[in-house]
Amino acid sequence: MSDTLNLVRQEIVACRRCPRLVGYREEVARVRKRAFRAETYWGRGVPGFGDPHARLVAVGLAPAAHGANRTGRVFTGDLSAAFLVAAFHAVGYANQPTSVRRGDGLRYSDLYVTAAVRCVPPGNQPNAAERDTCAPYLERELRLLGEARAILALGGFAWEALLDIVPRVYDVPRPRATFGHGAVVPLGPGRPLLWGSYHPSPQNTNTGKLTRPMLVELLQRIRASYEPGGSAPAGNA
Repeated sequence: MSDTLNLVRQEIVACRRCPRLVGYREEVARVRKRAFRAETYWGRGVPGFGDPHARLVAVGLAPAAHGANRTGRVFTGDLSAAFLVAAFHAVGYANQPTSVRRGDGLRYSDLYVTAAVRCVPPGNQPNAAERDTCAPYLERELRLLGEARAILALGGFAWEALLDIVPRVYDVPRPRATFGHGAVVPLGPGRPLLWGSYHPSPQNTNTGKLTRPMLVELLQRIRASYEPGGSAPAGNA
């Protein structure tokens, strides 16, 4: 059977390969947060979302307990989503500046958003075995997103996951690259650039480690790197 993004999505939603994550996602969905007590939580694996012809692929860490694990859509319904999607909208990747729930009208253009791990982990910390178990999903998405010209790792966890995955997808040596905001690594002729950004978590945004102008400026640089007539990236990691 030919692989498709829809098939990957179905497998992620049905996945029960990591007992610790399955138990935790379902416990969170059962207990629920007081503010969302009246809602029915998603409580399953969260697939990627966006434009199948995207030239930018953004990769986060994992679903948030009361964000994507509640809403069923990556970067939706929490403070990280509010920060990130407003930046996407400012650069023209999103048709609206908010991501509140599935069916809220959000559409991405030239952008596909996904994650390294598809179930919410306790303490927001997946272990190495869980990362490796989820890796084939991200690998398949990247193979299917054949028009990608840039891959953006949102945080160090996604960066490390991508350093392991991109060699298999693009037939290149594992990059020797240090994570940082604005880090950029060429993967070779005809292959995407790998970019890094601090994760848009409240831990970073509330302290000023990552500001809206910082993220918007980086997204503008990324778009310019592949748009006709755009400028080359300023440097690499």
